[in-house]
Amino acid sequence: MSTDGVSTSPDVVVSRNDRALSRRLLVIPAIVVGLAVLGIGMVVVRDGTVPGWERRIFHAINDLPDFLYRPLWPFQQLGALLIGPLVAIVALLFRRYRLAIALLIATVAKLVCERLVKVVSSRQRPGTSIGPDVHLRGDVSPVGESFVSGHAVLIAAIAGLVTPYLPGRWKIVPWVVVGLVMITRVYVGAHNPMDVVCGAALGLAIAGLINLFLGPRAKDGAK
Repeated sequence: MSTDGVSTSPDVVVSRNDRALSRRLLVIPAIVVGLAVLGIGMVVVRDGTVPGWERRIFHAINDLPDFLYRPLWPFQQLGALLIGPLVAIVALLFRRYRLAIALLIATVAKLVCERLVKVVSSRQRPGTSIGPDVHLRGDVSPVGESFVSGHAVLIAAIAGLVTPYLPGRWKIVPWVVVGLVMITRVYVGAHNPMDVVCGAALGLAIAGLINLFLGPRAKDGAK
């Protein structure tokens, strides 16, 4: 087999295909773990209350100093719905067409899956589920459904799709961003901890499922 005059042995082609298959099989644990964490969370919040241990974690983050709001504010925006299409546009600019399609699918899947979860298991925002002893920062409302966090779903799904394309140590960067988005959503009083943890778990499962079919080919993925 040759490409532009350069021959490629069958063994090399098989090796590349094996690596691509191995990468895709690795996403299966992500799907299983993501759905398992989501399922546990749905049991925890099924009656709409916030357990004592979760309240303590919430206050440990929500009671952090007010001066952190400005540096954390940008991370809150990274979970907004438009981020999916924006990252897809960036992927197109780098000619990562499979990634761009995957990101758009993930954005739609986020909307559908988030709504399905809320039909089965729902809980109100901390301003209602915990009460008045909550710091609400920015334009965060004290009322409204908060399980699961849509911001966490989307940013985790994006991270799961982008990571295979990144080289070496850069693979950790998307997950640092996921962590900061999750912390920020609790810090501003928009969500309880299980809202963001289960949201990220759902996003991870979405990314894993999409990667099974639209993950990077052997020549696309980072080494």
